[in-house]
Amino acid sequence: MRFLISTGVQKACNGWVFPLGTFVVNMSGCLIIGFLAQWAESKNLMMPEFRAFFLIGILGGYTTFSSFGYETLQLIRSGEFLYAAGNAVFQVVLGLLFVWLGTVLGTIVARFI
Repeated sequence: MRFLISTGVQKACNGWVFPLGTFVVNMSGCLIIGFLAQWAESKNLMMPEFRAFFLIGILGGYTTFSSFGYETLQLIRSGEFLYAAGNAVFQVVLGLLFVWLGTVLGTIVARFI
């Protein structure tokens, strides 16, 4: 899934230097993990072992931190310092924001479902 989404987004960007495919995968993973963690916790839906397996193992495998690191290094090596800095800052800051947004959405959904 990670590969399909990442390459699909990158191809849609028509050769743009910024690694938007990895960015989209990481941000969607942050949103999903925040949402599911909060929702499952609010409703006591998962045993701790399954929660760790699913959230850390499955969703952690979906996101692409190693690709993020590699692509950022490649941008630096290519002299694209502004893109490299932007990639690092946006992935970290927006990633945290998306996890928080996911927890907010999980709280809202848990009230109704």
